Amino acid sequence: MNEIIEAVGRLVEEEGFGSRATLVAGPDSGASALLVDGQVAAGTIPTEIEEAVAADATELLRRERSLTLTYGQRQVYIESIVPRPHLLVFGAVHIAQELSAIARRLGFVVTVSDARPAFTTRDRFPEADRLLVGWPDQVELSFDRRTYVVVLSHDARFEDPLWPLVLPSQAVYIGAMGSKRTAQRRRQDLLAQGFSEDQISRIHGPIGLMIGAESPGEVAVAILAEIIATRYRVDEPMNLRGIVEAI
Repeated sequence: MNEIIEAVGRLVEEEGFGSRATLVAGPDSGASALLVDGQVAAGTIPTEIEEAVAADATELLRRERSLTLTYGQRQVYIESIVPRPHLLVFGAVHIAQELSAIARRLGFVVTVSDARPAFTTRDRFPEADRLLVGWPDQVELSFDRRTYVVVLSHDARFEDPLWPLVLPSQAVYIGAMGSKRTAQRRRQDLLAQGFSEDQISRIHGPIGLMIGAESPGEVAVAILAEIIATRYRVDEPMNLRGIVEAI
């Protein structure tokens, strides 16, 4: 068991992705394993269910879900291990203030970026983890599979240098402020610049779920609701080999 605890600890410290599978009922109860990239990295799983558990762990990890599944006489609790998500907000406007505060409480690492020093201040964004002053191509940015990008500025000086960085990236979510007309104009401009339909379709615009939001706080809630739905892939059916027992 110490081997598993140490392996999980290293994975968390390295901000890696993996799953811990623990047999909670049936034969071999108490056995546990850490799975990384669909393979057992530490511990053991009974060979007759290892392939099915590994496949289900991969599917649940994709959705950042944890479940107890039944495989014949055995029940296995599969826990997804993921780093904290990173919310990257462009445009230090009022909506960004609400968005950064709420997202921080939900466990996101929050970065706010804007070229205007007077707007990008600690007084305005006390809960942001990082503030970046400059245009997107002038500041240090990275977009990985834990990054959620929100573009709140309509200024082409923000958007034009940003899209070549974010559209080909691994970012999980990309949302941009603006009306349907703005979104359509953005699409045409990006097509003309040589971006593919698949890349452009990654942009959620108008941004956020349609809940009738009006105030900055309400718009922030709508944006985060869409981000959460994307994060957990709620619109995609799960294909699991184990059985989810009815509650």
